[in-house]
Amino acid sequence: MTPHLKYSILACALMQAFSAQAQTAQSAADGQPVNEVVVTGNRAATERAAVGGFSETALVDTPASISVFDRTRLQDLSIRSTTEALRYDASVSDAYNAVGYAEQFSIRGFALDNNYSYRKDGFAIPGDTQIPLENKERIEVLKGLAGLTAGIATPGGIVNYVTKRPTAAPLRSATVEVSERGTLYGTVDLGGRFDDRRFGYRINAAAADLHSYVRGANGERQFVSGAFDWQLTPDALLQLDLDYQHKAQVTAPGFQLIRNQALPTGVSAKMLLNDQPWTRPVDTRDTNLGLRFEYRLAPEWNATVAANKHWFKRDDFTAFPYGCSNEGDGYYPGYCGNGDYDVYDYQSTGERKSPWGAQAMLQGKFGTGALRHALTLGVSYAERHDSFGEYVYDLVGYSNIWHPLTTPPAKPDRVTGPVFERRSDQESALFAQDIVTLSQRLTLHGGLRYVQIKRSEYDDDIAAYVKADDSFALPSLALVIALDRDWNVYGSFSHGLQHGGIAPMGTSNEAQVLAPGRSRQVELGAKGVLAGVNLSAALFQIRQGLEYEDPNQDVGVLVNGVLEQRHPFVRNGRQTHRGLEFSADGRFGEALRYGASLMALNTRQQGTGQESIDGKRVTDVPAFKSSAWAEYAVPAVPGLKVDGVWQYAGKKAFDVENRVFVPDYHVFGAGAAYAMKLGATGVTVRARVDNLFDKFYWRDVTPALGGYLLPGAPRTFRLSAQFDL
Repeated sequence: MTPHLKYSILACALMQAFSAQAQTAQSAADGQPVNEVVVTGNRAATERAAVGGFSETALVDTPASISVFDRTRLQDLSIRSTTEALRYDASVSDAYNAVGYAEQFSIRGFALDNNYSYRKDGFAIPGDTQIPLENKERIEVLKGLAGLTAGIATPGGIVNYVTKRPTAAPLRSATVEVSERGTLYGTVDLGGRFDDRRFGYRINAAAADLHSYVRGANGERQFVSGAFDWQLTPDALLQLDLDYQHKAQVTAPGFQLIRNQALPTGVSAKMLLNDQPWTRPVDTRDTNLGLRFEYRLAPEWNATVAANKHWFKRDDFTAFPYGCSNEGDGYYPGYCGNGDYDVYDYQSTGERKSPWGAQAMLQGKFGTGALRHALTLGVSYAERHDSFGEYVYDLVGYSNIWHPLTTPPAKPDRVTGPVFERRSDQESALFAQDIVTLSQRLTLHGGLRYVQIKRSEYDDDIAAYVKADDSFALPSLALVIALDRDWNVYGSFSHGLQHGGIAPMGTSNEAQVLAPGRSRQVELGAKGVLAGVNLSAALFQIRQGLEYEDPNQDVGVLVNGVLEQRHPFVRNGRQTHRGLEFSADGRFGEALRYGASLMALNTRQQGTGQESIDGKRVTDVPAFKSSAWAEYAVPAVPGLKVDGVWQYAGKKAFDVENRVFVPDYHVFGAGAAYAMKLGATGVTVRARVDNLFDKFYWRDVTPALGGYLLPGAPRTFRLSAQFDL
């Protein structure tokens, strides 16, 4: 794609958006009256979510811990990625969230599953690249088990992206931004109704020339989407949405321990360990198609049928840093004492994932004597097909974390092995939920999901597919007590289900998937409003089987004719997470808005029978994490707002034996926004600085792939202008 054509979609959308401005200006010049359209955010969106049940429900009435980031908040804080949004929720942390690669998170200390924990309008989509926000109305985070509503998902919860829908009034909005080391970004948002008001549209487009704070981790991104509504009859609504994204960016791998025992010092978050002349970007393309039909059968009865199909393709290239062969017998994982590390040419081209799902629901309300019921009955089916080949992983030289070196070029004759479908999943489910109003103050939420999961996986050792067939019943029960009009307390018990983890590269059972596992959760919570402040608190316990690379077992594996000793990836014993979550947001007068989120979490590994592991903390989980922000509208300067944010995370264990911890950190940020009118156009100029004091810290540690550390971003700036007609 040439530079002149690279942003053609965005340019066309900009021309369409601002042609309306030209017409408005001409009307004014002709003396014709101009109708002003003011686009505002609706705070009610932050008070409701669809992720906590089977329909959009007020958060205060939902017996679960949920946070919501709506479009207004995303715009006000100049949020361009899920990573930037979720740092405001203390229950969410990064989990090998590498620049230029996939955005990956953990909730309540449990790493999310890239295949099932990320949802678009309730349907699972791959989380293997940056999920676009341009066509998303809000991000919903359900913290804790989602077995009843989602079926398969890791115990931490799910992240659900709600798609923007057509607007009743004309919407014309465009944003341009410059950030980091010259990243250029532009987006447009167009919405409204056609002349036939039964038809509505929402068009979004974006493009970016990426220059990350990690020097050399550059790339590009293009995105376009459309959402359309057709009100067939007053009782029937048909919705369609589709989007396409292409992203190509050099990824920034993490660091390892020095001699596998000490944190590296004197390194920079701006350093690219993947910096070689033959380095190529990770190239991803993904397309999504969604369809939904709603029909009102009676005043309190509705039927819904929905489906979603996703296509994902990735060509993965990395000059991968791993281990030390230049010192004694070497360290695997780990770097040499002098900072040397081995460089591998990693290539995996043609990776594909093609999940799709469908769901039908019947929902209604009725009474039985003094009891009122809100009933949901449904059936769902989903498939996922993963295709990939045998990757290239060749040692080509070494470099140094303090004095980078150039390694030989990659071998041109080495390419990814045959790409074919190596793994497929099927998930069939029946579910039912009844929300029974027992009295004016008591509401009982009871539900059950019966899930059958089938998996077919290709085993290279026997050159054949290995099949598995399992079924699970996932109950959920909660009692909500209304203390008064503004306060609810609840208690809940639920079961969850997750696929077993995939043994990572470098383990003795590499690429094998462990059997599905069940998780259990007990939660007590309270939600309400006190003196105009929205408050939420939850006390929880979650248990599941512990999955880890067992450092106390060595298995001989033949690799390229050489016998290597590797650790197996196992599920043994259990991990227990007990925690307290708290959040608050509100106003002080008309000028000051504020919010805070915190999580205190105790995690323990138990039942493995290994003294070096039992009783230790789970890796990459701080015992305490918090985030606070405030926004102030300056009375002396109408239209001017300033804000600040503070984030804190406690120390985290690097490995399952807790030999190494990374220290805690504080990070501060600040921003300002100025809104004004230029003729009929509303203009909002925003500026932000993150990591205000340029602090170096390890934001993310992971035991995967032998253990990696990812530094937090240094001080970064961004400046944007939003135009609304």
